[in-house]
Amino acid sequence: MTIPSAPLGGPLAMPLLGFGTWQIRGDAAYEAVREALEAGYRHLDTATMYGNEAEVGRALADSGVPRDEVFVTTKLPPERAGQERDTLDASRRALGVDAVDLWLIHWPPRRGRSVAVWREFVAARDRGHAHAIGVSNYDIGDLDELIAATGVTPAVNQIRWGPKLYDPKLVADHRERGIVVEGYSPFKTTNLHDPVLTGIATAHGVDPARVVLRWHVQHGVVVIPKSGTPERIASNARLDGFVLSDEEMAAIDALSPLS
Repeated sequence: MTIPSAPLGGPLAMPLLGFGTWQIRGDAAYEAVREALEAGYRHLDTATMYGNEAEVGRALADSGVPRDEVFVTTKLPPERAGQERDTLDASRRALGVDAVDLWLIHWPPRRGRSVAVWREFVAARDRGHAHAIGVSNYDIGDLDELIAATGVTPAVNQIRWGPKLYDPKLVADHRERGIVVEGYSPFKTTNLHDPVLTGIATAHGVDPARVVLRWHVQHGVVVIPKSGTPERIASNARLDGFVLSDEEMAAIDALSPLS
């Protein structure tokens, strides 16, 4: 499959379609990641709190896909504020990588700690242990606090996202700052039986889930669907072969009260 990427500065680019691993553990996580890599995903998303970094790393190693072809993200839990270096070292060991491609602050730590944590993230990037750094679940005010205090802009903000949550102003606010929007839980936030989505899906001969993923990609928003079912993992990866028209994109946008 051919999936465009979002540039993160220099030669680093983040595929707009990734494979999420939240709530998948143990052998199920290993098998799901192997299936995802076989299906053509080249972007894996995990986190310290998911408890599956070792399985993700083992699946990547066993897949035969070269490390430099796969974009790997992990995240620091907010309660690990003050333990940034040890946490990232543990993540790198579990994943079996010298450096992660993207390291995120999973949630803002308690008030007053964000800037200190962010400074440690900058140091990790400067050491070469993370190629890019960013955040998750931050609002615009939180982002501006980090930028003002350090002069370093997060490369990515991973937030809950989907057609019902579409907010063009929020996307514009991120892009003004040079921050890539990454959406998680694309299906949890979407009614896949909505007639707008089913109608568009029928017109293209695909399922509504792929319409939602294609909508993300055409908006330039990174999306990380997850599944433990081989058929669904493979199906979600098949985004080639159809393109949503401007009218179809607008109809999906209109599912949100904020559009």
